[in-house]
Amino acid sequence: MTHTPFVKTVLAALALAGLAACASTAPSDQGPSKAAATDTQQWTDRIKVTSAPDEIVLAPHATGLSANQSAALEALMDRWLRAEARELVVTSPNSSGAMATQIRDRLVTLGAPGSRVRVVGFNPTGPEDDTIRVGFLRYEAEKLKCGQRWENLAATRNNEAYDNFGCALAANLAAQVANPEDLIRPRDMTPPDAGRRDTVLGLYRKGEVTSSKKDDQASGSISKAIP
Repeated sequence: MTHTPFVKTVLAALALAGLAACASTAPSDQGPSKAAATDTQQWTDRIKVTSAPDEIVLAPHATGLSANQSAALEALMDRWLRAEARELVVTSPNSSGAMATQIRDRLVTLGAPGSRVRVVGFNPTGPEDDTIRVGFLRYEAEKLKCGQRWENLAATRNNEAYDNFGCALAANLAAQVANPEDLIRPRDMTPPDAGRRDTVLGLYRKGEVTSSKKDDQASGSISKAIP
């Protein structure tokens, strides 16, 4: 069977197109499409979140924490709680491991969960490295500048959003969010309630009602109290 030059050209083009399609990345692996985002979401994506360490530097003492160092740890803990940060890191020379452990215990006493306080040891290379650093990463959201360019808002013949549509919403979000890190990644999941799970599964296996008992105070009925 013979083919004309035109047919051969068409077949070659189709083959190359098929190979290109096989080599391309699947849409699900390319991340969210900006073309499919809403006008409001496009402004939210422009919020820039930066991180910087918030830490204190402590001098090691053979007798342990001094009064000033203990007060500095309390102030750091207060900032850590208000920032809703992830973990506290104690970076200490290996020779000061005992004091690093004391610092960790002090942070736990002040309210930090033990699983969120990490101690990192290192070998100092000089006298200037013989210090202990305690801190966490603090995130900040930069403010958006809205209203840089305004067009005729009455010109709605194309039914399109104006350029600054959604900017005020995103700017308020950046200014009011308690933890800007939430704009980057979701929070870690809390551990499941194993006790409640076992109770519900136990009732389910017995064929009994698994829902909580009715609370008369949450019935929503109108009070019959005499005024």
